[in-house]
Amino acid sequence: QVQLVESGGGLVQAGGSLRLSCVASGRTFSKYPMGWFRQAPGEEREFVASITSTGGNTYYADSAKGRFTISRNNAENTVYLQMSSLKPEDTAVYYCASRDGPTAWNYWGQGTQVTVSS
Repeated sequence: QVQLVESGGGLVQAGGSLRLSCVASGRTFSKYPMGWFRQAPGEEREFVASITSTGGNTYYADSAKGRFTISRNNAENTVYLQMSSLKPEDTAVYYCASRDGPTAWNYWGQGTQVTVSS
């Protein structure tokens, strides 16, 4: 059974930084791509960033480019999202996700709240 557990959320002032972590268990972590998504109140869940199984390729939403960095440590079954220059509009619940291949994201964590104050 795949489990994803996020941590690292919190309250930060605009311009600040946070690093989110997601620890995966239940299968061979290094074989699968990982992603981060977020959902703000009243909004649909949206893609933030993803990383291939080896970490060789990363992808970002336009809103995250230049400010967020996704990375992974396959030895520790962990994926990270380093967020800098945070803005109030980054306030959301952030979710870690995984998928089996070039398909829909089918494994999700419980989410971690990020609140950016102005």
